[in-house]
Amino acid sequence: MNPANPERARIVIASRESRLAMWQAEHVRSRLIEFCPQQTVDILGMTTRGDQILDRPLAAVGGKGLFIKELEVAMQEGRADLAVHSMKDLPMVMPEGFVLAAISARENPCDAFVANRYAGLDDLPAGAVVGTSSLRREATLRARHPQLKIRSLRGNLDTRLRKLDAGEYDAIILAAAGLIRLGLADRIRSVLTPEQSLPAPGQGVLGIEVLAGRADLIALVAPLNDPATAPCVRAERAFSRALGGSCQLPLAAYAELENGRLWLRAFVATPDGRRVASGELRGDPEDAESVGRALADVLREQGADAILEELAAGQ
Repeated sequence: MNPANPERARIVIASRESRLAMWQAEHVRSRLIEFCPQQTVDILGMTTRGDQILDRPLAAVGGKGLFIKELEVAMQEGRADLAVHSMKDLPMVMPEGFVLAAISARENPCDAFVANRYAGLDDLPAGAVVGTSSLRREATLRARHPQLKIRSLRGNLDTRLRKLDAGEYDAIILAAAGLIRLGLADRIRSVLTPEQSLPAPGQGVLGIEVLAGRADLIALVAPLNDPATAPCVRAERAFSRALGGSCQLPLAAYAELENGRLWLRAFVATPDGRRVASGELRGDPEDAESVGRALADVLREQGADAILEELAAGQ
């Protein structure tokens, strides 16, 4: 609903124009119409600066916030009412004036190994080229598979698959959730377990961002919030936030509910994977953010601050 015309039953969703982002926006659109059929819900597709800069690693050009700024401006200017994001792309500190109004149910949170000639990481020969856009994945690969060559891989999901098919890479690592959502699960040769590759905070989850003053929209999207996923993501984001997490930091955090308890695992590492601080912690889901902050303190005792200082010095 446009605040300038509150009688108009129309909601506009701002979204990046990649195929995956538009799928996510359409998914949220269909859910909104399900429980609020009197609403007209439209999608405003936009190209962000993060989509335009493809020749450099994301960490070198300003981070994942480059994917959302234009969407937030559209909301501020009244051209859109809400924005749909992959939670792992949403900065850990929300910009002033914006709130995370809903956290969706989680799709498969794991990383996926995608290749045309190889069944898994252990099948790759020494010197094989593996593509990833994530410093987290790079650190994991370098630590566990030092014989491989890791090369930056940018672009939307379809672009990355084309680069693989063109022979630029022997294998690429992608989020399983995106492939599943776009009907491309058959491209997955193997799913990497959290023990093999711990996911990023919020991986597999959609987040709904709105202006903080839009109580009407906060109430409207509340049914999209998943009570099982939300505390897990809050714990993951609190951990990352406590360590200044961004895509410029090789950091993983993944929480699950196990017998009614929240189980959070996390690590922070140097990009070469040679120095890692890792740990896990269990707690009450109602104290999710406290669990995240407490695990950050555990990692600091293992030398996480020294790793962070080294990373900062190298930027």
